[in-house]
Amino acid sequence: MACSHKGTPGASDRHYHLTGQVKALDPKQHTANVDAAAIPNFMEAMSMDYPIKSEGEFNKLKVGEHIDATINVHSDDSYDLSDIHPSEAKK
Repeated sequence: MACSHKGTPGASDRHYHLTGQVKALDPKQHTANVDAAAIPNFMEAMSMDYPIKSEGEFNKLKVGEHIDATINVHSDDSYDLSDIHPSEAKK
């Protein structure tokens, strides 16, 4: 993951609140490129691709939309977004 946060083998999943704007969607890879605000003690503000496991959540996303979501970081350092919904506040 681009945020240089290393997981510990066997550690439980970690969850972080993300706010940002959807810049691109890749239906083949099931990813969204999100320009996200900084997450204190986790990562700087950056644009990156996030896998989205839920087909329903992925299909609701629109390029240009501001979102709130949860980044799920798993013990193997894989990650994905869930609990995605439109944001009231803009980044």
